[in-house]
Amino acid sequence: MLIHPQFDPVALKLGPLAIHWYGLTYLVAFGLFLWLASLRVRHSPFKETGWTRRDVEDLLFYGVLGVIIGGRLGYVLFYKPGYYAAHPLEVFEVWKGGMAFHGGLLGVIAAMALFARTRGRRWLEVTDLIAPCVPTGLACGRIGNFINGELWGRAADPSLPWAMVYPQSGTEIPRHPSPLYQFALEGLLLFVLLWLYARKPRATGQVSGAFLVGYGVLRFVAEYFREPDGFLGLLALGMSMGQWLCVPMVAAGVALWVWASRRA
Repeated sequence: MLIHPQFDPVALKLGPLAIHWYGLTYLVAFGLFLWLASLRVRHSPFKETGWTRRDVEDLLFYGVLGVIIGGRLGYVLFYKPGYYAAHPLEVFEVWKGGMAFHGGLLGVIAAMALFARTRGRRWLEVTDLIAPCVPTGLACGRIGNFINGELWGRAADPSLPWAMVYPQSGTEIPRHPSPLYQFALEGLLLFVLLWLYARKPRATGQVSGAFLVGYGVLRFVAEYFREPDGFLGLLALGMSMGQWLCVPMVAAGVALWVWASRRA
């Protein structure tokens, strides 16, 4: 069995300033988004509609706000509504942790709607542009989770070559290194599939729908290997909160893809 390396979460110290690995993974994610989205705007249909590098930079700014605000509110409302109702001021203590991907996704969707409105562009055109550029950012986030030794997996067969003991879990049970599974599935695999799918002309909304379906299905699968949150456990039908949040996501993605196809 492997033992989690117990990385120091601080990558570099410059006097009183501590630079964390998790922060560096976010910087890499932002850089990858700028690069990939800049490549996308050079090709059809975005080239013909006047997209520029400056638009991509503004999109990143809107997206970061959406991730932070939506991710925090999603965690508060989806995972600990009772606790934060009793401690409302702690909602703003983001430095203590607590973000939810599905909330961040809703935040980004709202931010993209605002961007589209201010620029006079179609909302689904904006989301189609960014959809293939998102999975690499998710992959970076999962690497940050692994370095921090958080979101560990469920118990694994000790004979599994990559089963890993997480000392911070308080047990010596071998576990699935689920952040690495999610890195491979929701990050690398989803990126390759979406990037290839988006290379050919698609009806407006189809790439966005494909992202919702792809992420929802892959995250649903990965949740079978990830330890559920201790304060929630498994919910109805033996599914985790993450899996239940993926169900409407996949349904919305299928509906959007079908609608876009028929409209085209």
